[in-house]
Parts: sequence; C-alpha cells; structure tokens
Amino acid sequence: MSRRVVRQSKFRHVFGQPVKADQMYEDIRVSKVTWDSSFCAVNPKFVAIIVESGGGGAFMVLPLAKTGRVDKNYPLVTGHTAPVLDIDWCPHNDNVIASASEDTTVMVWQIPDYVPMRNITEPIVTLEGHSKRVGIITWHPTARNVLLSAGGDNLLILWNVGTGEMLLTLDDMHGDVIYNVCWNRTGSLLVTTCKDKHVRVIDPRKQQVVAERFAPHEGMRPMRAVFTREGHIFTTGFTRMSQRELGLWDPENFEEPIALQEMDTSNGVLLPFYDPDSSIVYLCGKGDSSIRYFEITAEAPYVHYLSTYSSKEPQRGMGFMPKRGLDVSKCEIARFFKLHERKCEPIVMTVPRKSDLFQDDLYPDTPGPEPALEAAEWLAGKDAEPVLVSLRDGYVPLKNRELKVTRKNILDNKPPMGPRRSHSTCDANFSRPSLEDLLEEIRSLRQTVQAQEKRISDLENKLCKFTNGTA
Repeated sequence: MSRRVVRQSKFRHVFGQPVKADQMYEDIRVSKVTWDSSFCAVNPKFVAIIVESGGGGAFMVLPLAKTGRVDKNYPLVTGHTAPVLDIDWCPHNDNVIASASEDTTVMVWQIPDYVPMRNITEPIVTLEGHSKRVGIITWHPTARNVLLSAGGDNLLILWNVGTGEMLLTLDDMHGDVIYNVCWNRTGSLLVTTCKDKHVRVIDPRKQQVVAERFAPHEGMRPMRAVFTREGHIFTTGFTRMSQRELGLWDPENFEEPIALQEMDTSNGVLLPFYDPDSSIVYLCGKGDSSIRYFEITAEAPYVHYLSTYSSKEPQRGMGFMPKRGLDVSKCEIARFFKLHERKCEPIVMTVPRKSDLFQDDLYPDTPGPEPALEAAEWLAGKDAEPVLVSLRDGYVPLKNRELKVTRKNILDNKPPMGPRRSHSTCDANFSRPSLEDLLEEIRSLRQTVQAQEKRISDLENKLCKFTNGTA
C-alpha cells in the first residue's frame, strides 16, 4: 500500500493571528448599508473605513498607528450626499483615496499626514458621469491617475483624475448590475462579473469584450472574479443547490474550467483577495467568521487548500494590506483588517521560520508606488509591467505628494447658452486669467488653512506633553 505524499509548499503552514486588543481600532460605527463591497481600504500609511453618518455618506481615515479607542468627534471625510458604497486608495500616492456613492458621483480626496481638526469636506475633484449609484471603483495598476468606476446604470467609465475628464465610457456591454471589476497585472484587460450570469474579459481601449463565459457558477447569487498573475481567472460563486463554489479558468479556453471545487452551504458572497507574489488567494465571506486560503499552482488540482483562520465574530467587511505595508522581519505575508460592528481588528498571516534574516523566497520584488505609465501613454495603447521595489530593508512610505488637477478650460468647450453665444478666441482668452487667478487664490487660502491646522495640532501635542510632564 503506497503512502500518500504530502505536497511540498513553503505556504503549507501559514497561520493567522489577531493582534492584541490594544492594537485594534475601537468604537467605530461601521456602515450598515446593504452592499457587497469590502467597506475598508488600507495602505502602508492609513486605514479607511466606511462609517454610518447622518445626512449623507462618510468614511473615516485613521493613521495606522492610531490604534485604541477612536474619539466620537474624530474628523470624517464627508462630501457625498448619500451613503458611500466603495473606497480605494491610489496605488501610486498613499495620500490619495477615491470614494463612490449612492449619490451617483465619484470623489477623489487628498488626506494629510497629520490628523485634521475638522471634517474633510472638499474633494480634489468630483467625477460626474453616472446616472445611478456608483458601487465599484478601482485604480489602474500601472498608469498614473487612471480610475475606473462602475454604476447601477451598467456603465463602466474610465477617468483621468489629473484632469477630471472621462477617458472612455464602456456601455452596451452589461445587461444588468455589475458585481465586480478587476484589472489584470499590467492594466491591459478587465474582468467583470454581472447579474446576467456572464463573466466577461474586456479590452477597455478597444472597447470590446474579448472573452466571455455564461454561468461559470450555475447559482443565481453574486459571483466574483479576479485575474491571477498568469492571466487566468479565479472565480467564486454558487451552485444551483446554493453551495459556495470556486473556479479557475483560462480565458483563452473558457468552456472547460482548469479547476472547480464546491465548498460549503452559506449565503455570504465570497470576496477573493489575491496576492500575486505568493499566488495565494484568501476568501472572506461577508457574515462569515473565517478566512479560507488556497494556493494556485501549475500542478493538478491547481487550486490547493492551505488552511482556515477561524474566529467567533462574523466580519462586516475586510481590508487587505498591499505587500509593501507588511512587516518582513516577522515573515508576515498578508495582513487583513476585519470589520466588526464597532471595531476594526487587524489579522496577521505569517509563515513560521526560525531565522531572523530576510526571506528572499517569501518576498520577491513587489509593485511600488511609482507608476509605469502616464494616462495618455496608456490610452494611446502602451502597456507596462508595474515598477517593482525590494522589501529587503523594509518599505518606508513616501512623504505627502499633492495630487494636482489641471482642468481643461471650461470656457473652451462650454460656451454660454443664449443669443449672445460667441466663439471668438478673444472672449475666451479675456475670461481665462480671472478664472485662473480665482483658482490660485483658493488654492493659496486652502494651503494657509492647512498650515494653520497643522500648527495648532503640533501646539496641542506639545501642550499635552508639557502637561503630562508636569503632572
């Protein structure tokens, strides 16, 4: 009788562990809105969480180090007139975050490195183009300032945040509500899932569907799809009998799955978080109290179950830290930010190793904060791999870089309505300096206010230290 050989993998013993109680973020009123997004976005500087707020939509941004109980008057990012449904940090600027809302707009915000004194209410730019609520936003992985949004009007819109313009509108592709959108590694293709039960691979610049599969999972409940590093597509969904199911597909041959596995009976949608450096996919179900993780390899059965992190409390949402925000000295390969009803709990995934030295095999070079392309280059048809950085000495986040929005002159393309319409360049040129002067004055006033807020904050900190010292 032959003994079963255990598959060799450096990730076989990955284990999850919550942080200590004093390293959690307490007293946060996590949003109760019914929507299947992750409600949380993290980067090496901040954790952002969509929260309950009266009269409009809001989210909270906390510096990673600001753990413990959050003051009930902590400043929020407010500006939307209806609930916020999705948030996403810019991969090329750790101080810039986009938010999508039921009020049909997308807003892009600059978050200061210091804690502001009051709510942030002025976005850098508001992107208006959807006619129904916007439930999904995702930044382009390699091109600067390119942002994609998907709305209840079944439209995909690509924006250049640097100019506030629409780059592309992808309509007539989806017959129903779009469930999720994911870029491939270079940002040349998108994969989408939709209520009409189709998974589509889209070339956004050619504005065409290049591959499509009807009902990869036969159930009616929502599906999710993400690209793997190799260009395959990993999906989660439901069988006809409401069993949760995962699949791996080759878009070149969409008819037969590479792998298809049934999991369990539960009605929570499985949100996949994929790490291209380790080829591990983590599955977090909304309402579940566990995180299951699998390794995707080139050997059968292709999707290998590794383990499950279990806890008592169900999760309301989940944030996933980019690789450059991890602690490489502790062999940490993933960090989740699990949302409870009133708190956010970081969960650390670790590979047990005896050595304290840097583990090259766990940390290949990973996408850094520099974009590989400008928006215009990408739109013209150029593709590029992400610009990689080494984590050997740990990653130090960059200082706050201001995102500048250079709008095209409104007077050039929107002449005044009515009988006195004039196309003369003289009129447009005559109006231009006054508009620019006003914008410059507003910008300078805003900088003055921010500088004063920082000064007040610094003085308060000094006063705290002084009073603590004399107490």
